[in-house]
Amino acid sequence: MSEVLRVEAGELSVDELIDALNDGRRILVDVEVAGASHEVALRYDGETYHCDTPTNLHRHADESGMRGCIDQMGYAAEE
Repeated sequence: MSEVLRVEAGELSVDELIDALNDGRRILVDVEVAGASHEVALRYDGETYHCDTPTNLHRHADESGMRGCIDQMGYAAEE
């Protein structure tokens, strides 16, 4: 199993996050929501991309869906 990658929201670009997922890495993103710190887990099982937040699990069937989620949720650096 690949090493877990821990990052702060906005630390890496969408491309860097997607590349790490496609390489089999699990990514833990530290985010601030309503003044509290939360951890979001991003992963790819070879078929489906997963975005596991404290309140919801998002599944995306393709890379473009995951890119949109990462961008919309503010996990990546602004380009």
